[in-house]
Amino acid sequence: MKIRDRGIVVGRMSPGTNNCITDVPGVKVGHVTVDLPLDDKGEEYACTGVTAILPHDGNLFKEKVTGASYVFNGFGKTTGLVQVNELGTIEAPIMLTNTFAVPAVTQGTLEYMLAENEEIGEMTGTINIVVGECNDSYLNSIRHFPVKPEHAIQAIKKASTMQAEEGAVGAGKGMVCFGHKGGIGTASRMIKADVPYTIGCLVLSNFGKKEEFMAGKYGIETIKSGLSETADGSIIIVLATNAPLSDRQLLRLAKRCGIGLGRTGSHFSHGSGDIVIAFSSANQTRHFSDEIIQSSSRVRDDHPLMNELFTAAAEATEEAILNSLSQAETTKGRKGRVVEAYPFL
Repeated sequence: MKIRDRGIVVGRMSPGTNNCITDVPGVKVGHVTVDLPLDDKGEEYACTGVTAILPHDGNLFKEKVTGASYVFNGFGKTTGLVQVNELGTIEAPIMLTNTFAVPAVTQGTLEYMLAENEEIGEMTGTINIVVGECNDSYLNSIRHFPVKPEHAIQAIKKASTMQAEEGAVGAGKGMVCFGHKGGIGTASRMIKADVPYTIGCLVLSNFGKKEEFMAGKYGIETIKSGLSETADGSIIIVLATNAPLSDRQLLRLAKRCGIGLGRTGSHFSHGSGDIVIAFSSANQTRHFSDEIIQSSSRVRDDHPLMNELFTAAAEATEEAILNSLSQAETTKGRKGRVVEAYPFL
């Protein structure tokens, strides 16, 4: 169940209908979970997957969205973020997976986009694929490369605007957060304005030691159980909105996700890749155009709405992380290892 179903309310702002990133109009999420033994002894096990976030349901290459990324701590192996920050656009599904699966997911996503766009690499330039990762090697036999390119294609094709699954699903299948089962979590916030806007957040949580979790501030009993031998871990945060923002403004918004992350107990540890990928679906850029000047609207920096968006980004991130814990189930992986769901009492 979501954290709100446990009576824990985060922040002052109201969530959207599903309290999910798909509350942002047009945003779609798809998961493929890879969960199977890799040998007869049970020593090697695939406990991993792929998650796809589609900013809209059209052709992303031909109708790019405004995007930005921000790195709190760079212990990560992402693809595509250099170009996102250089050009301020995202032109393919945002993909999440495990560390060693980045090449396979990049290939699968590229194959999907090439099939959808015969112009890429032929009548026009190449395409920028964005993939984020976390290390799930405690539960997943990461050296066996269980994620294949076809899993990325399947995740994209399965993407839906319905409420997204959370917890130990898709890219979150093998992730560990605060010594307990983490993974996919999502939340949203509604912005009250003359024109209502939505902020949506989806996280892949795989960070934090058990003693770092700020359980007490949520009225949760502090417990002594949980793993202590996992690595520093990482988190990928995907932030979506339909508010008209420039890539510079999205960068400012992405930085506020760190507030929500820090509120849960993270301090961006040495070995943690803490990365935000943010986009706005409001102003789309056509790939093929003869126009010299491109016009778009955006929120004024000094308008009170910007502070509401900042608050929403922080709140949605914090609640998405809690949902990744609250929705996850106890999971068994390689070498008989088990990561318990957080025992919310």
